Amino acid sequence: MAEETQVGGIAVDRLRSLIERIERLEEEKAAIASDIRDIFAEAKSAGFDVKIMRQILKLRKMNAADRDEQEFLLETYRKALDI
Repeated sequence: MAEETQVGGIAVDRLRSLIERIERLEEEKAAIASDIRDIFAEAKSAGFDVKIMRQILKLRKMNAADRDEQEFLLETYRKALDI
């Protein structure tokens, strides 16, 4: 019976369980990505700039120090290029 649950030293049941869990999470991820696309489409139809919204989301994920550093460098580069 142990031979049925092990193939080449691999625990078949454990491997199958892990693969199935990953597949379920991938399905959930795809559904969530679809929901996010729908929200961006809704925002666009309401007149919001989706590119700017994506930038805001990226900034909100950053910690304050990283955000401040990025803003400082951006301003420095702008000044250097007279933008």
